[in-house]
Amino acid sequence: MRAPAMRLELLLPKYWATWAGLSVLRAIEMLPLPAQRRVGSALGSLIRCLPLAYVRIARRNIELCMPGLTPEDRADLVDRHCTSLGMGLCETANTWWSSDRRVNALAQIQGLENLQAALAKGRGAIMIGGHFTTIEIATRILGTVVPLNVLYRPTKNAVLSHIMLTSFLRHGKPIPYDDIRGMIRALKNNEAVWYAPDQSYRNKGAAMVNFFGIPAATTTATSRLARISGAAVLTYFPERLPGNAGYRVVIGPALEDFPGDDVICDVERFNRLLEAQIRRVPEQYLWVHRRFKGLSADYPDYYGRDSRKRAPVQGPKQAI
Repeated sequence: MRAPAMRLELLLPKYWATWAGLSVLRAIEMLPLPAQRRVGSALGSLIRCLPLAYVRIARRNIELCMPGLTPEDRADLVDRHCTSLGMGLCETANTWWSSDRRVNALAQIQGLENLQAALAKGRGAIMIGGHFTTIEIATRILGTVVPLNVLYRPTKNAVLSHIMLTSFLRHGKPIPYDDIRGMIRALKNNEAVWYAPDQSYRNKGAAMVNFFGIPAATTTATSRLARISGAAVLTYFPERLPGNAGYRVVIGPALEDFPGDDVICDVERFNRLLEAQIRRVPEQYLWVHRRFKGLSADYPDYYGRDSRKRAPVQGPKQAI
């Protein structure tokens, strides 16, 4: 795919605020990592203070998923999550504009041999993970060590979609989130395909599968994709390290006996792995997504006034 040409309509006044914001992000990208994290922390404090639906949604999700926490611990986790969101915004700047050398120097990559072993079998590799606040930089890190196909969903803002797609084309191979044939074609070419199938999914192929013990609308497409292609399925989980230590990303070994006879069991198996990673770094999971939406009208309304449809808070969805 060739990078899209810049359209004159993207310079219309309605996009001037977006261009101004992108200019700020571009300036943030030029800062060293310690300064970026200070800026991200400040942005997180601002997010926490504003009366945003996203903050209420995060608080509700944490209540649902981690009922064992005290009210004080939950409030502290919301605070740390907002800080993580601010840092994620700064990391998006690095994802779009930093060189591979700079991005790779910030990362500890573990388990690369697992991916290499999967690709050595000649049937491609499906890499699945979760929507953490580090999803943008984690995708970019992986792309510095292996040619990568990334599932993406354009945003409603045409300027942001243009910038994101252009970045994907510089550093990987973007595949529209609903292009199943494109994914299968990449796997047949023995390539790696990365996406995060953990967000609410209510289209064909959805099923209610427990996430932290609560039924949630979930895609079962990974099992079907693995069965059709014969590709190995591996987990890919990122972690923002404390201080200015950068990032650790871990590529897990290929899941044995996957897919199994029951696609629901396959999804539950992945969810348990994802839940374990979330418990490791709970502030870094994207709690602002309304994960618990049902497939029918009788499903509980967990979000009240925040149940109406909203756009994602950051980046393109990487899900199927």
